[in-house]
Amino acid sequence: MNSKPMKKILRQTGKREACKIPCFEQDKVVAIKATLSKEEEQLPELAEFYKLLGNTTRLKILFALGESELCVCDIAHVLELSIAATSHQLQSLRKQGWLRKRDDGKMVYYRLHDVDLFKALKGDLRMLKAQLR
Repeated sequence: MNSKPMKKILRQTGKREACKIPCFEQDKVVAIKATLSKEEEQLPELAEFYKLLGNTTRLKILFALGESELCVCDIAHVLELSIAATSHQLQSLRKQGWLRKRDDGKMVYYRLHDVDLFKALKGDLRMLKAQLR
């Protein structure tokens, strides 16, 4: 059977065909579905959160600012990017609430606002390094 028409139908209706096999662990399934339904509203936001982190340049910015507050120009030098490109990435991170900025005359300095995010990223990096050993 050609699966392309079925995929098209599923995409258009937004519904998926449910599993027809009897459930073996019904209590577990019910409990997990209840837990997921509580979280379901935030899952699209979490996906956006990870999309923002799915960019090497933004990750480099977060790691750089985890070391010290930096002005936009210094961040651009660290990343070897233009100030415009750096500012664009900083704006995305700031909108998410992960960074704070401080104006000092014509200079703009950035620092991490969410230290927990930085700790999580460092932990993820340690985990990745351990997997690669």
